Amino acid sequence: MGLLDRLSDLLGLKNKEVHVLCLGLDNSGKTTIINKLKPSNAQSQDIVPTIGFSIEKFQSSSLPFTVFDMSGQGRYRNLWEHYYKDRQAIISVIDSSDRLRMVVAKEELDTLLNHPDSKHHRIPILFFANKMDLRDAVTSVKVSQLLCLENIKDKPWHICASDAIKGEGLQEVQNEILINVELPQI
Repeated sequence: MGLLDRLSDLLGLKNKEVHVLCLGLDNSGKTTIINKLKPSNAQSQDIVPTIGFSIEKFQSSSLPFTVFDMSGQGRYRNLWEHYYKDRQAIISVIDSSDRLRMVVAKEELDTLLNHPDSKHHRIPILFFANKMDLRDAVTSVKVSQLLCLENIKDKPWHICASDAIKGEGLQEVQNEILINVELPQI
């Protein structure tokens, strides 16, 4: 059973469509992670930067998924808030090798957490500390500290180290967040 199948089971969603919002600064690896989460027969060979946003619809073995892949470029980040509502989970991708923009990632996370459509909803957030294969990458623990994730008390969350290109760290999610974090029932 894949990650998305486990997510649908734990969310109690059978025969419903699951909406997932994928956020992160530009060049963090959002589209690559989404591509790797799709069934192998639906994966694309060519990944290009997202302009504005894209919608990925695919079927896991038990449930249809719609993933909103939001561009992380500065001029498009104001679009994110229009998609906070009506989603069952959020994936936040952080480039763990980009220490200079970690402050910007934290500001965007704070904006999400304080937005009226998110603030009082117990929506699970999965953080990927991506690009762990790069020499300048900081650990997922350090990313967690830099983003002050320990201050998130009202939402279930988990952070995983990942290398989206190789798909490393994506399967571990199945064994970590979906087993150890109690996800809300929809």
